[in-house]
Amino acid sequence: MTILHLRRARTSLVLDARGPGLPRVAHWGGDVGDLDDDGLRQLTDATVPPVVPSSFDTPTALSLLPEASAGWSGRPALAGHRGRADWSTAFRLDALDVDDSATIADPTDPGAARLTVRAVDPDAGLSLTVELTLDPTGVLLLRHRLRNDGDTPYELGELTPVLPVPAVATELLDLTGRWCRERSPQRHPWPMGAWVREGRHGRTGHDATLLLVAGTAGFGFRHGEVWAVHTAWSGDHVTFAERRPTGEATLGGGELLTPGEVVLSPGESYATPLLYAVWSDAGLDGLSDALHTQLRARPQHPRSPRPVTLNVWEAVYFDHDLERLRALADHAVEVGVERFVLDDGWFRGRRADTAGLGDWYVDDEVWPDGLHPLIDHVTGRGLQFGLWVEPEMVNPDSDLFRAHPEWVLATPGRLPPPWRNQQVLDLARPEAYEHLLGRLDALLTEHPGIGYLKWDHNRDLTEAGHHGRPGVHAQTEAIYRLLDELRRRHPGVEIESCASGGARVDLAILARTDRVWASDCNDALERLAIQRWTGLLLPPELVGSHIGPERSHTTHRVHDLGFRATTALFGHYGIEWDIASISPAERVELASWVALHKRLRPLLHTGRTVRVDHPDPAVWAHGVVAHDGSAAVYAVSRLATSVTQVPGAVRLPGLDRHRRYAVRPAEGVPAPATLQRTEPAWLPSGATLTGAALATVGLQVPALHPEQAVLFEVTAVD
Repeated sequence: MTILHLRRARTSLVLDARGPGLPRVAHWGGDVGDLDDDGLRQLTDATVPPVVPSSFDTPTALSLLPEASAGWSGRPALAGHRGRADWSTAFRLDALDVDDSATIADPTDPGAARLTVRAVDPDAGLSLTVELTLDPTGVLLLRHRLRNDGDTPYELGELTPVLPVPAVATELLDLTGRWCRERSPQRHPWPMGAWVREGRHGRTGHDATLLLVAGTAGFGFRHGEVWAVHTAWSGDHVTFAERRPTGEATLGGGELLTPGEVVLSPGESYATPLLYAVWSDAGLDGLSDALHTQLRARPQHPRSPRPVTLNVWEAVYFDHDLERLRALADHAVEVGVERFVLDDGWFRGRRADTAGLGDWYVDDEVWPDGLHPLIDHVTGRGLQFGLWVEPEMVNPDSDLFRAHPEWVLATPGRLPPPWRNQQVLDLARPEAYEHLLGRLDALLTEHPGIGYLKWDHNRDLTEAGHHGRPGVHAQTEAIYRLLDELRRRHPGVEIESCASGGARVDLAILARTDRVWASDCNDALERLAIQRWTGLLLPPELVGSHIGPERSHTTHRVHDLGFRATTALFGHYGIEWDIASISPAERVELASWVALHKRLRPLLHTGRTVRVDHPDPAVWAHGVVAHDGSAAVYAVSRLATSVTQVPGAVRLPGLDRHRRYAVRPAEGVPAPATLQRTEPAWLPSGATLTGAALATVGLQVPALHPEQAVLFEVTAVD
């Protein structure tokens, strides 16, 4: 008998591998305890459904790769053919490889539980390898590898990891969006049929769902049982939830392949993107806690304090003047900035967004002495220096395009529709790849002061052809190779994934970069929602969050500095504002907010993210709590007016229920504007209460004006 139990961090995956086919997933979710072989057999048998009228004569087995040959009639996990043959499979279990370095059923083992399943279908001429890793945080990583063992090509249409979800999950939550309105949640009951989210942008997309969540009725940030998946891929992809009238419910995701895009020659293999799967019985915050902990444990995760950044885009746009930029750097030092980023406009012919992309040489007309004078001034003031690039793109009005129009992703005889006056370089062409790698390498070698690249990607890949075939898959793999090689050559350079804002946010690109730009919108009200839902997947230190100008560049909405600074505080802090043009008083206040962030940064970038389920939709509250329960910081924001005069006490969850905490407004920054005649009675001297009282009763907060926020610092006193 072979029934396998992968068990970590209160999460269990039970696989029935008694054969002869692929292992059946008997359970994925909460820990089922320390079961011996007989207990596992009984649990597995208890999950086998009865045979009912008008159905197969034996129960349908939902395996790691559901197959029609086993009675599966839902979305195919594998689709392909060999000249219209071998279109259906019946894989036979060949081997189970357990990682000897980990005891897969021991939840106290500090390592990951790893299992490799090998299966063959000699009639179809295919081999399948399924790799499963249950991380110490309880995050499950799943990948399929398919090999063509036949003697003719095999055209692959789809290969998608799938996992079962129990019947108690009756609601779905996912995210959509657009430019400057990324990460918009949508929630609904989980009906019969498939809820399918396809991204056909050639990049992850502004509308990509970071997580697709299934949960028990009414689940929230702090309550309910939830299951979720994330497709870690930066090209076309699919994520789906399906419920069948036969009783099965599944979550899955993988690469979305265009017909003819992947054709396996004899002996060739294809590997799916990693599917991240996570379960929690503590609501959405439980999912985030597991994912954030898993990401922070990666060897490449940023370890140094995340530098406060000034990006000069909204200060100067394309008007690059050395003295003006030096003055900006000087003001940046005054307010406590630690990194200065020169944005678009530094390279040849780039006086607007219509020309120059592809010509990655310093423009000697604008910079007659090169970038060295600015870099030397910036680094001489103790700041790190960063530079904007958009390497994957090319303007038709560029020397590169004029010399090599064939280097563009296109179908023969025509170009894709223009987008922001640019096309996409075909990096799967070795000559285009080597040219781009050479230019970036030369740029960083000549300017060792560049410690950071803001790597932009400002258009979708539309009708992206490579040598007459679909090219998104090859392009995505090429950009991964490019980033990997560039980082190998310049290991000290950090890279931000920016894609006209948040259009390339996924865990595959973040395996090669150090943060993402969540959105081109710095409007604090919009950013509250964008950052809240980006945080569903990513910890704060990976999400660029900047203070914009008083009047938003993208919405023209006006906010005071306190609201902008409080919103930006919970991320990788920065400024996107012409701070040379502001008043001395504003500069002093800005410096106070930067100082506050630096003081709180060790907590903000290591603690647990908590989000409050408050009954008033006009009041949002969220915070970060130290893992040892010693401290926390919470923000309460008023989004709009409320139906009631006082919206009710705000609970502060996530603290140790048995410890006592001192709560006070954040020190060193101005108090927000309010419309109250008197402030809450506890506020002048602060409050000292147990974590249980703060989580169960909460505190009345100031009567904030709409689009204002207040910060509370919380410190354990015993």
